[in-house]
Amino acid sequence: MGDVGRRVRMSAPQRREQVLGIGRQVFAERGYDGASMEEVAARAGVSKPVVYEHFGDKEKLYHAVVDREVRALLDRLTAALTAGHPRRLLEQATLALLGYIEDDTDGFRVLMRDSPMMSGGGSFAGLLNEVAHRVKGHVAAGFAARGYDRDLAELYAQALTGLVAFTGRWWLDVRQPPREVVAAHLVNLVWNGLSGLQHDPYRVTEER
Repeated sequence: MGDVGRRVRMSAPQRREQVLGIGRQVFAERGYDGASMEEVAARAGVSKPVVYEHFGDKEKLYHAVVDREVRALLDRLTAALTAGHPRRLLEQATLALLGYIEDDTDGFRVLMRDSPMMSGGGSFAGLLNEVAHRVKGHVAAGFAARGYDRDLAELYAQALTGLVAFTGRWWLDVRQPPREVVAAHLVNLVWNGLSGLQHDPYRVTEER
């Protein structure tokens, strides 16, 4: 009976989840342009029409994969931000992002691979904007408590998010030192920089 006889029977939701997981693997390995519905179907052990039945086309499958990964990362980040002290919040956010990179490597690779057909909201840059938006409230509260301009919270949230995320992109491949050590150094850099933050910063090339 061949492969058809050995095919695992799944309910429609189970098959959809299986195809979604395999799609994540293929997009992580090949990128959007290099991935094909034929390869997804072959790895899933189903015919290509079955894949199309669940997702319509490659673009819809890609969007479904990206949407799930964005939710997973943002949920992890939100759950991690429980501390009251700003330095602990920074450490929790850093460890949450590095933990996602380590535990869900395929998902992070998909998010990093900006596809030209994706809108800004579905790209890696769009994701970073959403992460920064969630961090902004904590930064603004800390600024207000210390007499800094709350209106600058967005700028600092973007800067902090970019620092951690792009260090994470590098760490994704090298995996050294361990994530706890990476987090400690990033928090050290950021916290000690914030502790000496000037209320009215100026460029060193400016005349005073």
